[in-house]
Amino acid sequence: QVQLVESGGGLVQPGGSLRLSCAASGIIFSMYFMRWYRQAPGKQRELVAHISNGGVNTNYPDSVKGRFTISRDSAKNTVYLQMNSLKPEDTAIYYCNAIKIVGGDHYWGQGTQVTVSS
Repeated sequence: QVQLVESGGGLVQPGGSLRLSCAASGIIFSMYFMRWYRQAPGKQRELVAHISNGGVNTNYPDSVKGRFTISRDSAKNTVYLQMNSLKPEDTAIYYCNAIKIVGGDHYWGQGTQVTVSS
């Protein structure tokens, strides 16, 4: 059974930082790209970070580039999202996503709420 379990969300003031974690089980971690998405109320889900299966390549949209950093630890089957200089517009539910590099099978976590507010 595949499970992606996110943690680390919460309430933070503007300018603050949070680190999200996503622990994967039931998959061969090295065979999956890993991504973080977010969805704010009334908005579409958007991609905020991508990391290749080997961890060498990362991609970010302009809205978070320079503030967010995605990384992965193959020993722990975990992907992280370090979020710095947070803004109120970063408020959303953040979801972890795993995409198999061959075949395209994909899985989602349950999401973790991030609220940026003073």
